[in-house]
Order: sequence, then structure tokens, then C-alpha cells
Amino acid sequence: MSLQAQSGQKILFIGDSITDVGRRMTERPYGIGFVKIFRDMLISREPCKQIEIINKGIGGNTAWQLQERWTDDVLFLKPDYLVILIGINDLHQPLVHGADKHETLQKHTDAYDEILSRTAKELPDCKILLLEPFYMSRDTASKSLRTEVLEVLPDYLAVTRRMSEKYNTGLINTHELFQNILKYYETDTICLEPIHPTGTGQFVIAEAIYNALSE
Repeated sequence: MSLQAQSGQKILFIGDSITDVGRRMTERPYGIGFVKIFRDMLISREPCKQIEIINKGIGGNTAWQLQERWTDDVLFLKPDYLVILIGINDLHQPLVHGADKHETLQKHTDAYDEILSRTAKELPDCKILLLEPFYMSRDTASKSLRTEVLEVLPDYLAVTRRMSEKYNTGLINTHELFQNILKYYETDTICLEPIHPTGTGQFVIAEAIYNALSE
């Protein structure tokens, strides 16, 4: 199994802290998360391919913050493949900061729709892969923040799925992928807290992306 991307092409990753993982600081330019692991896989598995890997994750970003920087960080660079992971910070806005849940969900939906619409128009040959947001917890009984997140998360998963269908993109059911692992391992194996994966969790994401972009 090999990547569809060929030498001379460009794969751009964009999202929040899960994508960022230090790529703007000491771990420039790839970070130490799934983008770097993906690149390491590429070097190991297909050393003959010279593919440019770009990480444009910024910690704390929401879909509407991606929207604000879309021209500079995506369209200007003209990637051949685009991988997007966004949503968990959007979801947290009403739960942590008191924003309206329905307004925030609509804002997330509108921003996601707009950036994909612009990409489809300006980069019609760009192949897009969407990753659903995820939350690594089994807690469905308490009245904790974890329970609240898991109650709201399906709305955001549904948005990602609708966007994927509307724009004919690839899709990775990341939350389902991690929930399956949590049937067999404690959460610390893949995440020390519910949002940011450990090295093992980042490997799971990288491998899923590699498989999704392969022939």
C-alpha cells in the first residue's frame, strides 16, 4: 500500500493544538505529533518519494479561526492534499466560556462550510481528508465536564460528516477509532487527558491518515 501523493506534490495539515504539537516553537516545523509521525512513515515506507509536508496547526484554534487565516495558510500554498482536524475547541466554547450552544454549533458549521467551499472553488484538484473531532473518555454517568462534552460531541461529528458528504472528501471517524481502543486499554495509554493524545494516540491518527491517503 502506497500513498496516492507523488513526488513533487504537497500535503498540508491544519487544525488546533492536536495538529500543532510544538511546530511553532522548539519542534519546528512539523511538531512532535501525528504530522511528524506521518512524515516519518513516509520516509521509512516510500523513501523514493519527495513529498512536501506542511504543518499549519495552531493551538486553541476553532473553525472560525481557521477561516480567518485560510487564504494565507492554505489557499496561498496550493496543497495537492489537505488534512483538517478541527472542532474540539469550538465545542468547549459554551461549556467552558458560557457561549450559547446552538449559536456556537452554527458558527462552527458556517465556518467549516465556508473554508471548504473556498477550497473547492480555488483549488478544485486538491484532495481533502476530514478528521472528526474526538474526546477520549468513557464517562457517561457523572455530571462532569467530560459527560457534558460527550453529550454535545455527536452534533460536531455530524457536522464533519455532512461537510464530507457535501464536498466529497475523505473522512476518518477518529472518535470511534479511539473509543474502540478504550474498550481494551486505560485512557492513559492513548491520552493523559481527554483531548491531547500521547505518542501512541498520535501514532493511531498518523496511521489512519496514511491508510486513508493510500491506494
